[in-house]
Amino acid sequence: MRFIQALPVACALTVAATAGAQFRPAQSPEAAGFSARRLARIDSLIEPLVTKGALPGVVVFIARHGQIVKYQAYGYRDTETRAPLQRDDIFRIASQSKAITSLAVMMLWEEGRFGLDDPIERYIPEFANPKVLTKFNAADSSFEAAPARRRPTIRQLLTHTAGLDYAGIGSDEFKAIYAKAGVPSGIGNNTATIGEKVRVLAKLPLKSEPGERFTYSLGVDVLGYLVELLSGMPFDRFLKTRIFDPLGMRDTWFYLPADRAGRLVALHGLDSGKVVPRHNPIFDGVDPDYPRHPGTYFSGGAGLSSSIEDYARFLQLFLNGGELNGVRLLSPKTIAMMLTDQLPTLPNEFGLGFALETAANDYQSPQSVGTFSWGGAFRTTYWADPKEGLVALLYTNTYGGNPPPVGNQFMVLTYAAMLR
Repeated sequence: MRFIQALPVACALTVAATAGAQFRPAQSPEAAGFSARRLARIDSLIEPLVTKGALPGVVVFIARHGQIVKYQAYGYRDTETRAPLQRDDIFRIASQSKAITSLAVMMLWEEGRFGLDDPIERYIPEFANPKVLTKFNAADSSFEAAPARRRPTIRQLLTHTAGLDYAGIGSDEFKAIYAKAGVPSGIGNNTATIGEKVRVLAKLPLKSEPGERFTYSLGVDVLGYLVELLSGMPFDRFLKTRIFDPLGMRDTWFYLPADRAGRLVALHGLDSGKVVPRHNPIFDGVDPDYPRHPGTYFSGGAGLSSSIEDYARFLQLFLNGGELNGVRLLSPKTIAMMLTDQLPTLPNEFGLGFALETAANDYQSPQSVGTFSWGGAFRTTYWADPKEGLVALLYTNTYGGNPPPVGNQFMVLTYAAMLR
């Protein structure tokens, strides 16, 4: 049985008439350089997984040079109610929030508000006199620390090299240290404010010397607070007025308004290989329905929910050199810098907000050098390939268990369907 909401290639998209819309349907997959027969392999990958209950529902979006060649929804928004998934449903995008925050930071950088290599303590004084963890006692989460030789910088926060770790998903030592101090992971923490928690985080020890290693971290949450300080407005308002409204990203929010809450897909987990609705708390005791609740904590690293086409617009902005439909947010030179490897001496290919395909790792995938990508904890994933003018995303919302690795297979099948 097919659970698909497909985009007829020749039809007009209703959403394309909205403000900020960038995409248009291709006359045919072949006209955009794809094989329709080979694109159907994506259906053959996803449909059986939905049918046998290994995935609840999936939305895929592929566009090349602004022409949509595949935009489909499979399965269910909620397996409990059997409500069918719609193409414009809203997903928890978790760490896909990071690239959006990075864009906000670089917009302020272009305005001359700070230098990328400024120490963060210049703007958040609590980061002064940083210390590095030297000893941890698991019995009571106490620790010892020694003065750091360097001070964390804004560039290091953008590249996860500032020495911070992650609450909820980081190392055992720092999960315990952050939990004891009340520092959250950023996902679904509706109470308090980002400023309150960042100021607490700033006084805790670092995991490593700034600049010495890549550790996926809460650094982008720190940057969300920096945006608040430098712009003089709450982070959610900055994103809405400076990024989301100009780009037509009307379904991207920290906390969903009432008229959009019904489009939030249910979070699912896996039980004996079968998806089941996830009602019990996830890490940090977070309610899976957190996007429907009101809140004041605007996590730059993990707090947003969005639709797949909203995020595709965001990615197209980067392929366009910082402009979308007459709205310019960054210069082409700044975009180029963000998509340049910032860590040439470390074994991590990472720019200012994205993982990168470089000459060093290009042998691992069919993606072109220059491709940028990332994903989210609830198994949303994306990449954009500047050489091919390609934007591709796959969204599902599951957490826990061992779901099928469809993201990588989707990537392979997408490139395998390209004719030129």
